[in-house]
Amino acid sequence: MNHIFSEKEQQYMLQAIALAHQARYATKPNPNVGCVIVKDDEIVGQGFHPKAGQSHAEVFALAQAGTQATGATAYVTLEPCAHFGKTPPCALALVNAGVAEVIIANLDPNPLVAGKGVEILKQAGIKVRYGLCDEQAKQLNLGFLKAMATGLPYVRLKIASSLDGRTAMASGESKWITGAQARQDVQHLRAISGAVITGIQTVLADDCQLNVRHLTDVEDHQMSQIVQPKRVVLDRQGRLPLNAQILQQPKQTIVMTPFREDLAALGVVQLEPQSLTSLLQTLVKQYQVYDVLVEAGATLATACLDHEVVDELIHYIAPTLLGQTARPMFTAELEQLSAQKRFTICDVTQLGQDIRLTMTPVIEVV
Repeated sequence: MNHIFSEKEQQYMLQAIALAHQARYATKPNPNVGCVIVKDDEIVGQGFHPKAGQSHAEVFALAQAGTQATGATAYVTLEPCAHFGKTPPCALALVNAGVAEVIIANLDPNPLVAGKGVEILKQAGIKVRYGLCDEQAKQLNLGFLKAMATGLPYVRLKIASSLDGRTAMASGESKWITGAQARQDVQHLRAISGAVITGIQTVLADDCQLNVRHLTDVEDHQMSQIVQPKRVVLDRQGRLPLNAQILQQPKQTIVMTPFREDLAALGVVQLEPQSLTSLLQTLVKQYQVYDVLVEAGATLATACLDHEVVDELIHYIAPTLLGQTARPMFTAELEQLSAQKRFTICDVTQLGQDIRLTMTPVIEVV
């Protein structure tokens, strides 16, 4: 159904999207949602979902609107929930408040909602329109929307390389190819992710932590509100050392490995070795991880691309040359030009002296 919206209605929805964006680091595994309530061309209530377990955006907006919600229009970035979870259904809250109309950006593919929220509103005589600023709102919840619809998370593959596509010297030395601004940008990618996946070789070479330590748009005293991503290490041969920095927060670490008693004693979650696709499905189903960032060497990066599980490739390019003996960013041996892996460039941004390319893979339809 194609609904028609005015420019003023678009402005109200963009305000709701901006509100939702404020909590983008704190709501996992819940989606980011904003709500604006308008009556007589005036915003009388607004709110966003701040954190899982707390009230949803509609509840905050209705509380602010009070009795002015009666006969008002609610602009919501995601279809109001229709089920009892940690909080009551927001669709019923809108009905009880007596709003006259609800305008929705994205419908919710979650089987617990999936049109049920809209149905509750319509049955109460509330006018419902949807699809306003849907693409902008979709960017708030790429992982949630994909996971609810397909059972797979939204996967971002991050690579940092030289101009000649090298990620480390032959010795493994790689600190640092890119500059401080590019590395800070990666902190943002981790902060919006439910999990960061890496390979055992990266852990052994870099002793990485893969956590969020600083964000330029968050005050230091607010960093504790950030939901840290889980760290997932692929270690099929059980080589992860117990003194690795990534184990400093063992309950935030998942290791895909043959079972180890010493890791179990630390409280580390262990998964049996499985395919990449199966692992991603497990992260969604068992751990509510909807956004995944892959930070790894060429072997795992190549495997992700070969298995076509990558939704977005984020490539940081430093203006330097490392030479042919340095380690490549991609290791597949392609014999013919027809086997090349092509990408669509979505964004090009300069970060200090480095360039960030954001791309999506071109999947050939046979």
